[in-house]
Amino acid sequence: MLIYQANKDSFLKSVANDTLTDQIDQVLKEKMNIRTGDSERRSWQNSMQYMFHVLSNDQIPSDAGVAIEYNIPHTNKRVDFMISGYDEARKPNVVVIELKQWEKVKEVRGKEALVETYTGHGFRQVVHPSYQVSSYVQVIKDYNTSVQDRSIGLYPCAFLHNYRIEDQNSDPLLASQYQEYIKEAPVYLKGQGAYLAEMIHEYIFTGDDQEILKDIDYGKIRPSKSLQDAISSVMEGNQEFTMLDDQKVAYETILQESEEAKESGQKHVVVVKGGPGTGKSVIAINLLANLTKKGQVAQYVTKTSSPRQVYAAKLAKGGKKVMPKSRFEALFKGSGTFIDAPRNSVDTILCDEAHRLNEKTGPFRKGENQIKEIINAAKCSVFFLDENQRVTFSDYGNLQRIREFADQAGAYVTVLELNSQFRCNGSDGYLAWLDNTLEIRETANFNLENIDFDIRVFDTPEEVYEQIQKRNDENNNSRMVAGYCWEWDSKHRDDPNQSDIVIGDFQMSWNLGDSIFALDKGSIDQVGCIHTTQGLEFDYVGVIIGNDMRYEEGHVVTDASKRAKSDNSLNGYKKLLKTDPEKAKKKADEIIKNTYRTLMTRGMKGCYIYCCDDELKEYLRLSINAY
Repeated sequence: MLIYQANKDSFLKSVANDTLTDQIDQVLKEKMNIRTGDSERRSWQNSMQYMFHVLSNDQIPSDAGVAIEYNIPHTNKRVDFMISGYDEARKPNVVVIELKQWEKVKEVRGKEALVETYTGHGFRQVVHPSYQVSSYVQVIKDYNTSVQDRSIGLYPCAFLHNYRIEDQNSDPLLASQYQEYIKEAPVYLKGQGAYLAEMIHEYIFTGDDQEILKDIDYGKIRPSKSLQDAISSVMEGNQEFTMLDDQKVAYETILQESEEAKESGQKHVVVVKGGPGTGKSVIAINLLANLTKKGQVAQYVTKTSSPRQVYAAKLAKGGKKVMPKSRFEALFKGSGTFIDAPRNSVDTILCDEAHRLNEKTGPFRKGENQIKEIINAAKCSVFFLDENQRVTFSDYGNLQRIREFADQAGAYVTVLELNSQFRCNGSDGYLAWLDNTLEIRETANFNLENIDFDIRVFDTPEEVYEQIQKRNDENNNSRMVAGYCWEWDSKHRDDPNQSDIVIGDFQMSWNLGDSIFALDKGSIDQVGCIHTTQGLEFDYVGVIIGNDMRYEEGHVVTDASKRAKSDNSLNGYKKLLKTDPEKAKKKADEIIKNTYRTLMTRGMKGCYIYCCDDELKEYLRLSINAY
C-alpha cells in the first residue's frame, strides 16, 4: 500500500507549497487509520526538504515516480521514500531510501548490524540503517509478484541528512563491521545530497510516470511463510525469515547475552515481550539453530505440547535430513523438565509462550516453581512473553515473577520488546480494533476501514465452516476453532463421528486425540481449542464464540458458568469466588477474553466468526463496518 504517490514535479510543488506533510497525514488516517504525532510530522517536514534539494537535480527526470510511506507486505513496516523509472537499458528500477534524523551513533560490538543512537526520546540500540533498508527490500522481493515477474530492480540506500562526520576512516557509522551492509545499501550523510542524486540518476535515467510504483502497489502478494512449514529449513541453518528492526535487535542481544553467560558463569535472564504475530517463536527457533551450531547446549521449551508435536512431525518428514527422535527430544522440551536439573546444566533455555508456565508441574504438583527451575538450570534463560495470552487460572508467567526469581538467582536481567507485526497481514489496526472491541484495552481503532485483513461475521456456524473448508482446499492451512463451551468426551477422542459441538443442526467433533490438528488433513472436519492452537498459526481461522462471551447493556461481558465442565482453564475459579468474588470474576473475565483474542489472532490472512449470542454477533458486525 502506497500512502503518497506522484511524479517528481508534483512532489517538488507539494514541498514548495508546504502541503506535503498534510497530504501524507490525511492519507494515513484514511487508508491505515493511523494518527501521526507532532514528532513524526516534524521528521517528514525536515526530511522532505532535503529530498526536495536532492530531486531538484535536472538529471533526475521530471516524470520519475515518487512514493512515500510504502507499507511492506505482511508487516507493519513502511519504506520512507521510493523513486521509480528506467535505466539506460530500459530496465525498470526503484531506488529505496531510508531517511534518518540521526546526528551521531555509537558502534555496538558483538551484535551484528546494531548501532546505538538517540531515538524515541532516549539512547537505544537499533539496526544500522543500511541493514534496515536492505531487509525491507528483501521482504518486498520475497513477496511482491510484480517485482518478481517484471524483474524490477530494487536498489536500497540510506540518507542521514543531519549526520556530519569529521573523519571518514574513524566514524562509528562507517565501522568495518557494517561495511558488508553499506556495500549493499550505501549511506549518504549531511552535505552528500549531490552524491545521492548521482546514484538515483544511475538507475533512473528516464521517467515512468509512476507506472512501476503502481505495478508494485497493485502487485499480488505471495502468501507469507508459517514457522511450522519452514522449521526443517531453519534447523538446517537456512535463513527463511528476514528479521526486521526490533526482531533483529532482540535476536542479536540474546545471542550476545547467551555467549557472555556461557563464558563468564554469570547468569543472564532475558525477557522478550511481544503480542501475537511479533515473531517470538521465529526468533526462538532461529536462536536454537544458531546456538546449537555454535556448540551450545540449547533447548526450546514450551508448556503446551501442540507446537512441539507439530515441529516434531515437520522435522521427521521435511528437509534434506530427518532429525532422529532422540535428537529432537534433546532440543525440544516441556516446561516441567527441569525439576531436578543441576544448576547451569544447560547453556541456553529458550522458553516460548512463557505466560503459560505453571507454578508447579503436573497433576501431582511436583517441583517448586517452573520459572525458578528454568533459571536454575540455564546459564542464560530467555522468556518470550505476552501476558495478554494467559488463558487459564494456572498460567503463572509474568514479568514481575520472572524478575523476582532472576534477582534471587543473582542473574543479570534484560527486558526487550517486539512491536513488528507479521500475522494478521501485518495489521496493527486489526489487533488494536480487536482489543478495543473486546474491551480488553481502549485503543484509537474503532473500525477496520482500509485495513487489509479479511474479517467477517456469519449468521451460522455452517457458513463459517464452508468458507474455512474452501480456504483449506488451497493448502491445508485453515482451521475451525472454538471457545471451550462444549464438553470434551475423553472416551471418544479418537472417534471422528463424535459430535461434541452441537449448535442447531451444526455438529462437529473436537480435534481427535490421535492426530496433529495443525497438520492432518482430516482436521478440517474437527474443531480446535486454545490448547491445540496457541503458539501456531494458519492462513485463515474460523472462530466459534460460545455463550461464555456475550454482549449485554452496551458491553462485552463474560460468563464463566457457560464454560464446559471438562475445561480446566478456570480451575480455582469457584474457590476464589467464595473468598474474593470481585477478583475471581475479574480474573475469569481476563482469561475468557484473552482466549478469544488469541484464537482470533491465529490467522495470517483472515478470521471468520460465528457468535452463539445474537447481540454479540450484531455488535461485532457493526464494529467491523463502523465508519
